[in-house]
Amino acid sequence: MKGSKYVSWFEEISIDDVPSVGGKNASLGEMYRELTKKDIKIPNGFAITADAYWHVLESAGILDELKKTLEGLDTDDVTDLAKRGKKARNLILDADIPDDLWNEIKSAYDKLCEQYGEDTDVAVRSSATAEDLPNASFAGQQETYLNIHGYHSLKDSCNRCFASLFTDRAISYRVNNGFDHFKVGLSIGVMKMVRSDLASSGVIFTIDTETGFDNVVFITGAYGLGENVVQGLVNPDEFYVFKPTLKENFKSIIKKQKGSKEIKMIYGRGDSRVLTRNVDVPEAERKQYCINDEEVLKLANFAVTIEDHYSQKRGKHVPMDIEWAKDGETGELFIVQARPETVQSLKRKDVLETYYLDDTSDIIVTGRSVGAKIAAGKVHVIADVSKLNEFNSGEILVADTTTPDWEPVMKRAAAIITNKGGRTCHAAIVSRELGIPAVVGAEDATEILKKGMDVTVSCAEGDAGRVYKGILPFHTETVELEGIEKTKTEIMMNLGNPEEAFALSMIPNDGIGLARLEFIITSYIKVHPMALIHPEKVEDKEVLGEIDELTGRYENKADFFVEKLAQGVGTIAAAFYPKPVVVRMSDFKSNEYESLIGGEYFEFEENNPMLGFRGASRYYDERYREGFALECKAMKKVRDEMGLTNLILMIPFCRRIEEAEKVLEEMKKNGLVRGENGLQVYMMTEIPSNVLLIDEFSRYFDGFSIGSNDLTQLTLGVDRDSEILASSFDERDEAVKRMVSMAVQGAKRNNKHSGLCGQAPSDFPEFAEFLVKEGIDSISLNPDSVMKIGLKVLEVEKGIEE
Repeated sequence: MKGSKYVSWFEEISIDDVPSVGGKNASLGEMYRELTKKDIKIPNGFAITADAYWHVLESAGILDELKKTLEGLDTDDVTDLAKRGKKARNLILDADIPDDLWNEIKSAYDKLCEQYGEDTDVAVRSSATAEDLPNASFAGQQETYLNIHGYHSLKDSCNRCFASLFTDRAISYRVNNGFDHFKVGLSIGVMKMVRSDLASSGVIFTIDTETGFDNVVFITGAYGLGENVVQGLVNPDEFYVFKPTLKENFKSIIKKQKGSKEIKMIYGRGDSRVLTRNVDVPEAERKQYCINDEEVLKLANFAVTIEDHYSQKRGKHVPMDIEWAKDGETGELFIVQARPETVQSLKRKDVLETYYLDDTSDIIVTGRSVGAKIAAGKVHVIADVSKLNEFNSGEILVADTTTPDWEPVMKRAAAIITNKGGRTCHAAIVSRELGIPAVVGAEDATEILKKGMDVTVSCAEGDAGRVYKGILPFHTETVELEGIEKTKTEIMMNLGNPEEAFALSMIPNDGIGLARLEFIITSYIKVHPMALIHPEKVEDKEVLGEIDELTGRYENKADFFVEKLAQGVGTIAAAFYPKPVVVRMSDFKSNEYESLIGGEYFEFEENNPMLGFRGASRYYDERYREGFALECKAMKKVRDEMGLTNLILMIPFCRRIEEAEKVLEEMKKNGLVRGENGLQVYMMTEIPSNVLLIDEFSRYFDGFSIGSNDLTQLTLGVDRDSEILASSFDERDEAVKRMVSMAVQGAKRNNKHSGLCGQAPSDFPEFAEFLVKEGIDSISLNPDSVMKIGLKVLEVEKGIEE
């Protein structure tokens, strides 16, 4: 197909044509020309060029009047902005499209109908010539019209697109970013619709939107047309796919989270002038993911191919922001838009800024965190766009959702909270670009939060964004990452919460020395594993109801445990890949297991759980053997299906040599064979018997990680939780240090890895110094101690060399 004076087909357009067709259309043309041959499906269409826009203005003779309309505008005066914007749009709408231009548009539409069928449905999308550039990429500045049929609707929507160059938000955005209104043109894309109204659609980023971690593809999706996801009208499903192992053909979905997806946008009824409408999603569909795992992986592969293409074109890594749609008639997946990501990818990589709450209070509202920052101020609930002029700078903006019309006041907010939306919705995108925290998908925030309330918005605690009562103190820490010297001793981290993994991976480190399963089990699974395997033993109907609610779509409830555990561990392993990630198998005491849902039916009372049925002794015992099998199945999934072979497994509280033999045999039965596929198994060294028999234990394990907390308790005979004996619990005691020294030297003697993952080096720099002088291979620290203790270790190492 060949275009004409004012029309260019996608096959004629490349990324170099931004001045003529804008970023959106240039990118569609680039992908249609270059990536359809790589099996990425792009719907065909054409661009009405920016020359056509100027032709409309010149033919109507309204350019001078438009300029006069915007002279002396103060964008902070929302009322005046709305008045002038409306006048500018009406000038263009009244101008109409000249006949010569309209004939070209009709002719192009006719050709598209020849390809797709009579009266074909199209999307009419604005594409400003300064839009989607690295320094000019606010979301949704101009309008999009969906399900357009026939000449009349097509002409009307083109008129409205041209006029949308002067929406209030677009005018405000250009003023704030130094663009001359009359050096920015507008192109229009006319593109075959994908029938995602009958299926699902969403947004993809080839980078983690919150931390800038760039080894993942982040996919969001919901039922129906994609506008609801973009506008934040639904809380979508979320999927994370790990790129390095995806490229090796592993099924590397490391995380999935189901959204509520309460409504979907579909086509309007028959001849109705309502082009699209929202309807409720049936309860059964809400409980399902909107796409299956195979489709998630296919979309992730599309995204990686697109990212690689744009990176090659620009000669540097270019993370992408992509829109996708699934056709409900054919089941095919399409890419309908792609542009460079413009927030995380442009941040400085040599400085790490971290926010910390210094105090907490009652949590009033929770949602999805955006921005990894903290802000405090007075709540201002805005019910609709007509009330925007009442908003004051520095307040916390609370709304059901936001649209691009809200942008003139969003820039004055200290933080944003919305009832609806996911991490790729309008409120999330704009808050990132503004550098302010946002809590999205908070469901009933507008009901709970009242105007004038003092609150603190924290998005610095992982995936969950929290709104606390009152103005709480917080601080930031900034670390210059450039020029930091590497220590010979490996500086690793202790980590429990997978939600923190991507952010913490930015701190200079040598991997994870201790990842705890307990946090994942209590926070994401919540159910005793044996209650999932044997629900028939759970007698309380209310407890069974809780289990059913949590496990929902899983026919085999044990699969829920395996999948959630694998995703939690997989997220941590991916964040630090290919560095080693040492995961300790479950080490709950019997009273802690009992507190899990259904736990009372599988645990028994112990006088001293600390020295009771815990760690290795559970794994081969009939009372927990099946539960341990689920843990093994999850770890095998991480290593074999996700491809994360940097995962090292660690056995806690292994009292005797016979116990080591039994545990390794149990692991082997469940497909985890030490040495197979590079699998290493470490032992927690936390009992005096572990130290005294380290030569014997070395026959069964590849490394030893000293748990200084329990080793101190058992060496000194002190309960660390006893207030009376608190002063006697000290890892620096000479007896404890001798135990640690024997463990390190024993590991060296047997050519095994030695590490320490207790609290002591985080609290006492002198203990870290002792470890370095002993020649330990690694020290695993709490994340907030890594930089400080790392510098101390470096100083000690230099002293030893001298």
